[in-house]
Amino acid sequence: MTDKYPVEALLRPPVEIYAASTYLLIAAVMVVAPSIMMMTPGVAYVSAFLLSLRGTQRFLQARKIIRYQKGLRKLPEFKMNSDQVPVSYKKLFLGKGFAWDVRHTQRLHDLRRREGLKYTQQSLAYRLARKIEYKLEHFRIAQPLLNLLGSQRFYFLTQPPSKHVKGFMFAVAITLSKFSLANPVAPLPPVGGKPELHAVGLWEGEDDTLMDLLERVGHTLVLGTTRVGKTRLAEILITQDIRRGDVTIVFDPKGDADLFKRMYNEAKKAGRLDNFYFFHLGYADVSARYNTVGSFERVTEVASRTSSQLPGEGQSATFREFVWRYVNVIAKALNTLGRKVDITQIKFYAEDIEPLVVDYLEDYLQKNSKEADWKKTVDLYTACYKDKEDGFKRTQTSASRGDRSLALVKYCEEQELLDYVSSSLVATFKYDPRHLDKLIASLMPLMEKLTTGKCAELISPDYLDEEDPRPIFTWSEVIRTGGIVYVGLDALSDPEVAAAVGNSMFADLTSVSGRIYKHGINHGLPGAEDKKKTAINIHCDEFNELIGEEFIPLLNKAGGAGFQVTAYTQTWSDVNAKLGNHDKAGQVAGNLNTMIMLRVQEEKTAQMLTSKLNKVDINLLTLLSEASDDEDPNSDKHFSSKAGQRQTTQSVELIEPADLTSLPKGQAFALLEGGKPYKIRLPLPDDSDLDGLPSKLTTIVEDMRENYKSCANDWYRFDNSFKEAA
Repeated sequence: MTDKYPVEALLRPPVEIYAASTYLLIAAVMVVAPSIMMMTPGVAYVSAFLLSLRGTQRFLQARKIIRYQKGLRKLPEFKMNSDQVPVSYKKLFLGKGFAWDVRHTQRLHDLRRREGLKYTQQSLAYRLARKIEYKLEHFRIAQPLLNLLGSQRFYFLTQPPSKHVKGFMFAVAITLSKFSLANPVAPLPPVGGKPELHAVGLWEGEDDTLMDLLERVGHTLVLGTTRVGKTRLAEILITQDIRRGDVTIVFDPKGDADLFKRMYNEAKKAGRLDNFYFFHLGYADVSARYNTVGSFERVTEVASRTSSQLPGEGQSATFREFVWRYVNVIAKALNTLGRKVDITQIKFYAEDIEPLVVDYLEDYLQKNSKEADWKKTVDLYTACYKDKEDGFKRTQTSASRGDRSLALVKYCEEQELLDYVSSSLVATFKYDPRHLDKLIASLMPLMEKLTTGKCAELISPDYLDEEDPRPIFTWSEVIRTGGIVYVGLDALSDPEVAAAVGNSMFADLTSVSGRIYKHGINHGLPGAEDKKKTAINIHCDEFNELIGEEFIPLLNKAGGAGFQVTAYTQTWSDVNAKLGNHDKAGQVAGNLNTMIMLRVQEEKTAQMLTSKLNKVDINLLTLLSEASDDEDPNSDKHFSSKAGQRQTTQSVELIEPADLTSLPKGQAFALLEGGKPYKIRLPLPDDSDLDGLPSKLTTIVEDMRENYKSCANDWYRFDNSFKEAA
C-alpha cells in the first residue's frame, strides 16, 4: 500500500476492512460502556478517539482497494457541456487523466497474469442480465423486465403524484418520485476496449490534463481509427480556441454537421459571429467565397500555388517547371493590366493565350508608344496578314494565330517596345500551339477541377457583383480580424476537387505565414508598423485527405508566424499513401511534436508512440516450493519441504502497441511536453446547448446529417432503452 513495499498488493481481498471494523467496534464499546473495558470515562473517550482514527485510516486503505478493483470493470461517467470546458490563456484542456509511469505498467502486467483475470471479468449477475436481454428481446411480455435491466437507475416512482393525492400520501409520493438506486447490473456504454487501461491510475485520482499553449506551435498529431472520439477531441480544442479569441480555421473534408454546429454556437457565445465564415463546396448558394490565388505579395506566388499541385517526380518535374513559367506569364500580364487574378482567368488564357497577348500589347502601346498613329500601322499590318502579302506570311507555328495578334507582335518587335512582361508573352505566343498543349497537358485537368460547376463561383468570385450577398474572405483578412472559418470540402462527393481546393488554400496560408513572419499581421495597412503576431489555430480533420506538397512548408516554417496545426487522421499509412514517399511522410511526422493517440488498428501507427518511450523494469514474484526425501533409514526426519517467493525484474515497454489497439472509445495516450506520456479520457458531449441556429443553417445541418453519414460523434451513445430510462 505504500512505497516502502517493493511489490504492490492491489489484487487481493480488502482485508483492512476487518481491522477497521474491529477498531471502530471497540471504540464504540469504550464510549457506550467504558466500565466493560475497565477504564475511567476520560481515558475511555481518549482511547476511543485514537482507535477511531486508526480505524478510519484502515477503512480508507480498504476503500482504495475496493475502488481500484471496481474501476477495473466500470469507469465513472465523465460528461461535460461546452460551458463547463475550462478556458485558459496559458493552458489547453485535453481531458481528465494522469501521467503514466512504471507503476501503471506494473499494475497492467499483474492484471494480465492468471491470478488477475477475475478482477477484469464482469460479475455473474451482470452476464446473466445481458443473457436475459438477448434471449427475451422478442417477447413483448418481457419488455418491463428488459427496461428494468437496461436502465441505469431503479426509480421507486417514475411519475409524480396526481392532484387527487393529498396530505401525508402526497409527501410520500413526492419523496419516492425523487428517490432512486443505482442498477448493479446496468449495461456498460458500448465503448469496448479494456477499461483497466485507465483504471490502473484512476484509483489514485485523475486530474485535468493540460498542455502548455506554447507547445502548440510545434503542431499536434491526433491518431485514431473511426468512431473512437477524434471529432469529439476536435470539438473540445476548437471550443477553447474560439472562446480564447484565437483565429480558428477548421478543414473538414467530409462534412460533420455536429462539428459545424458546435463552431457556430461557440462563435455565437463568444460574440464573434460577425467574423464567422462558412465555406462549403457542397452548399455554394450560401457559402462564403474565396479567391485561392487572389492574395499575394509577389506575383510569382500565383504560379507556385498552382503548379505545386502537379506531379513533380522524375520526368514530371520538367513539365511542372514549364507549367510554372506559363502560369507566371499569364499572372504577370493580368496583374500589370490591373485585373484580378483568379483561377477562372488563368484557365481561360491557359487554353488560349492569344486574347491576353492582344489585350496586353494594345494597352502597352497605348501607354508607351511614341507614335500617335500606331493603331493605323497595326491595322495595316493586320490587313497585310489577312491578304498574305510578302513579308506577312505565316510560318508553320503561327498558322493558327489571328491576324491582329501577329500584327501587334510584329509592330512591337520592329519598334523594340517589348518590356519584361510582353517579351515573356510574345515568347510564349510563338510556341507551336500543338507542342504547347502537350507541355501544359497536366495543368488543364487541375483547372477543370477548380472551375467546373458552382465551385468556380466560390474560388473565382465576382468582386463587382453587388447583388451577390455571399461574403468574400482572404486569409489575411481573417487573421487580421480574428476570424473563425469552417471549410467543408465535400470530399465524399468529389475527392479530386476537394483535394485541389484544400491544397490551394494551404499554399495560400503558407504564403500568408511568410508575410506575417516578416511584417506582422497589419502589413499593408496605412500606418501599420508593428510586427505583432497572433495565435492561428488550424484544425485539419481527415488529415490524409488534405495533405500534399503544399502542407509541408506550412509545418516546417509557419510556426514562427503563430500558425498552430492540429492534424487528425486514422493511420500514418494513410499519410504515406497520399504523399507516395516515405521520406516526405517522415518529414511531416518530424514536424508534429505533440502526439495524441486514441484507439488505432495498425501496429505501425501504434509504434509511432511506443517507440519514443524507454523500456522500464517491472517486478516479478516467483513462487518456490520444493520437497526432498531423506535416504538415511536411521534418521528421524523422513522428508523436508520449503516454500517461499523470489523477486526478480523484467524489462518491458512502458506502453505496448497492444495497449493502443485495445483502448476504449474516448480514451487516449498522449506524448506532451517533449515526450512525457499521459493517459487521458475525453468527456462525453452534452448537446443540450447546441440550439439557436438560424433557419437557413438549420436546413444545412440537417442536410449534412442526411448526406454525410459521419459516425465520429456518436461513439459514446447508448441504445434507445438506456436513453429513455436515463
